[in-house]
Amino acid sequence: MDVFKAIAGRRSVRTFKSDSISEELLEKILEAARWAPSAGNLQARDFILVKDAEVKKQLREAALDQEFIEEAPVDVIVCANEERSAQRYGERGRSLYCLQDATAAVQNILLMVYNLGLGACWVGAFNERLASQILNLPREIRPVAIIPIGYPAEKPLATSRMSLNDLVHINRYKAKA
Repeated sequence: MDVFKAIAGRRSVRTFKSDSISEELLEKILEAARWAPSAGNLQARDFILVKDAEVKKQLREAALDQEFIEEAPVDVIVCANEERSAQRYGERGRSLYCLQDATAAVQNILLMVYNLGLGACWVGAFNERLASQILNLPREIRPVAIIPIGYPAEKPLATSRMSLNDLVHINRYKAKA
């Protein structure tokens, strides 16, 4: 696999076919998530697969009524496990490292989904408290992303990117004119 091609080719897909996703493909996606880097190799993240229509409907409502969450064959909710990280790293583990662990897994999921010919979208706009209630999450498990996954019914165009010149700073941050 050409890694850069996968990175540059991935798009946010918000329209899905109704075809289900095989357990074999879901396992590959979750394996990719499992192999993401993590602070101290604590893997302070958990994954919830949602296939149930009623739970997807509730998540849609918690996510500002984004319809594609309900329409996708499966949603993967990536959660930060605050206590798993805090056991070694204290408050920094609870407030930062577990979020980094979760988001590294999100990126692996998105790239694997694309590599398998599927589509997905990283959804961060949702009511965290409501999503936690819907998913019956304990206090130390924090939902970070909802990722609807399915076979794409659209082919989104590439979006523009800022130039490296606008993003990269050498040695210290320097405001760009």
